[in-house]
Amino acid sequence: MAPLSARPAASSPAVTESEARRANRSWWDLDADDYQDEHGAFLGDADFVWCPERLREADAGLLGDVRGKKILELGAGAAAASRWLRLQGAYPMALDLSAGMLRHALEAAARSGVSVPLVQADALALPFADDAFDIVCTAFGAIPFVADSAAAMREVARVLRPGGSWVFSVTHPMRWAFWDEPDESGLVVRNSYFDRTPYVERDEDGSVTYLEQHRTLGDRIREIVGAGFVLRDLVEPEWPEGHTQIWGQWSPLRGRLFPGTAIFVCDLPR
Repeated sequence: MAPLSARPAASSPAVTESEARRANRSWWDLDADDYQDEHGAFLGDADFVWCPERLREADAGLLGDVRGKKILELGAGAAAASRWLRLQGAYPMALDLSAGMLRHALEAAARSGVSVPLVQADALALPFADDAFDIVCTAFGAIPFVADSAAAMREVARVLRPGGSWVFSVTHPMRWAFWDEPDESGLVVRNSYFDRTPYVERDEDGSVTYLEQHRTLGDRIREIVGAGFVLRDLVEPEWPEGHTQIWGQWSPLRGRLFPGTAIFVCDLPR
């Protein structure tokens, strides 16, 4: 899981898909160590955590019975979810754009004794045959970072067998209207929910160093349906009692008032 957040939109020239790909790979390669230092204990070496609200697949069961299933995890990061799936009897494959994150996946495999196949590739050009998987899933990976997320949905549909499932979590779209502050200042609406301008960071030479996209709930549903999926469920995890950990803009204060995560559960008709 690689959740960042919906940040205040910044006016910026249009970003091409190649610029986004290059920025994402570089960002996560450089940030991999810090990310794992900060969040690795929360995510575990072999666990499937959907979101900062600490909803675990072991409790939610959004993927159904995974035994014997071929599963692709997009934007897998250190691949903790894939290793958990392997322990449940599935046959997962973990894909990420970042070599830095996959290096942590190798280290976690050595610690846990659970190994899964690792693939470095782009979510918009999955290096797999049609109908290769029973399930595709991601916890905050890939989808928020590509410019053409509708194309990513179509790629997922291509590699899924008919009757398969696509389940993904992203920052809840309504969070785009708020600044990324976990305290009271993050409770004030400052951006338009309907402004799809991506959040972009650039270096002093103007090169894109980080990019995150915003889509409304309606946009996401149209992408899902346009790729041929049927939306079975939309899960908005509530902040659990006793959970005090702050993760970026996710906090008990905000979590009690409005959702921070949206999980889309989709099926590909037979």
